[in-house]
Amino acid sequence: MTKAKLVRRTLPETTLKGGEHLHHLIQRIYLARGITSYGDVDYRLKNLQAPVGFKGLKTAAELVVKAIRQQRRIVIVGDFDADGATSTALVMRALRQMGAQFVDFVVPNRFEFGYGLTVELVDVLKQQQAELVITVDNGISSFNGVSQAKKMGMQVIITDHHLPPDQLPPADAIVNPNCVGDEFPSKALAGVGVAFYLMSAVKSRLVADNWFEQSGLPTPNLARYLDLVALGTVADLVPLDRNNRILVDAGLRRIMHSRSCQGMNALFAVSGIDQHSADANALAFYVAPRLNAAGRLEDMSIGINLLLTDDPIEAKQLAAQLQQINQQRKKIQADMQRFADSVVAELKGKSELPDALCLFHQHWHQGVVGLLASKVKEYTHRPVIAFAKESNESNWVKGSARSIKGLHIRDVLVAVDAENPGLIKKFGGHAMAAGLTLEQQNLPVFKERFNAHVKHHLSVDSLNQTIVSDGSVEAIDLTLRMAEMIQEAGPWGQHFDPPLFDGWFIIKQKKMIGENHTKLTLQTPDLSKKIAAIAFNHLPEEFSEKDESVHLCYQMMVNEFRSRLSLQLKIECIL
Repeated sequence: MTKAKLVRRTLPETTLKGGEHLHHLIQRIYLARGITSYGDVDYRLKNLQAPVGFKGLKTAAELVVKAIRQQRRIVIVGDFDADGATSTALVMRALRQMGAQFVDFVVPNRFEFGYGLTVELVDVLKQQQAELVITVDNGISSFNGVSQAKKMGMQVIITDHHLPPDQLPPADAIVNPNCVGDEFPSKALAGVGVAFYLMSAVKSRLVADNWFEQSGLPTPNLARYLDLVALGTVADLVPLDRNNRILVDAGLRRIMHSRSCQGMNALFAVSGIDQHSADANALAFYVAPRLNAAGRLEDMSIGINLLLTDDPIEAKQLAAQLQQINQQRKKIQADMQRFADSVVAELKGKSELPDALCLFHQHWHQGVVGLLASKVKEYTHRPVIAFAKESNESNWVKGSARSIKGLHIRDVLVAVDAENPGLIKKFGGHAMAAGLTLEQQNLPVFKERFNAHVKHHLSVDSLNQTIVSDGSVEAIDLTLRMAEMIQEAGPWGQHFDPPLFDGWFIIKQKKMIGENHTKLTLQTPDLSKKIAAIAFNHLPEEFSEKDESVHLCYQMMVNEFRSRLSLQLKIECIL
């Protein structure tokens, strides 16, 4: 682990307007995150951002309405992650409910076609007799694929949220809040959020045209698909700005009240999580990995079909299949992790860690390198790219990059590409994550150039991990009810961090559980309370001895055991 510096959040010199009824600790947490008005945490759907200024939305909606009226063949081109799967399922369900009779989807197998609407995938679309192609969570970089689809006589709508290249594809409509000139204020939408806005615009247009009265179809309530929006948004780690929090909160409420789709219910069941107490954490760490496993190792069609079925028996069977694939993914990842850990340990043993890490092994699985990069980044607090071979016979390698705060990883790849034309075959992504392809023989050159540009872009302070705390909590507030209030005050996630506190405790008991976790009993310094705690990936010897004091960073969690709820502190860091 790298050295970490503790910084406590500063509070603005103001009060939470309209939030006087909230507990003082909840008010403090909100204020520390820049929330100064209770309206900013009023997550009723009526407060969702109107689609004003959403470039391309009107044109795209008109094309979809025309296709529904004329019963043209619509094919959704999805992506092989949870955001792509939920986007695909949402658009499929919505279009069918709005009267489209010929709707299908294709999700490119990452090992055969790679990412997005490729030229090779257009042949598949032609076989499906696609007349209107709608990409979800991809397409903004698919210039050649879109051009080929247009040559074949297809109309193409791109819905995406990834950062656009300088030259946009020649699509009939592009809906992406991050395109130049787009004035929609919520730039943090996930792919499924963009898809939800498009389907809402289509419905509004059909309502205005009296389509549902003319066709005898019931007017759909698209809010029923917000469970999918919540899962895709949380899984894709996009910033939870106010608009995304509204979407996620509404979706979680549907899940908690068992008004989610059968596939969602089945995913919670195989995850062993009670969906009636679902939160963003459950979606991110239990549900999404099981859905993502299909796209990483096999075919995301399994996951999409799970989200499309209304048959609880079929949902249970497909969820069990995903559970089995996820177990396989865990084993593969563990094997890869051991090698990566040995490389990092060797680097640490020789000297200071480099500013960036590029890791490759010829037997790594390309579907899991993203997870591996994330783990190594957590351990080292360095930007990491993990590479795997495209196939056993191929000379190409595919890399998955993960960054740290202070480094826009896609901008670094842009700089490397501009300085070294042809070195990178293709790349794309966000500030914190990206993907790229290059020839295996060029890995040493790329590593050198990548490290040089990272060194240029990163400050020394960025390489030192900072732990941001919400401060201490009085012993009187260390209660189950307070943990419940914190959970209810969410959803918490990217750029709206879950509350993390720090304080001193006396260790009363500690014991190892599992392979490398520690269960503790802590006592407050005033001796008024004893509290259970859990420290994942920390061994008992890392803590002080019994009856000694220790300074900890922790989250307040609701622990459920045999239908009994209790407060449990989740230890994030030993200070």
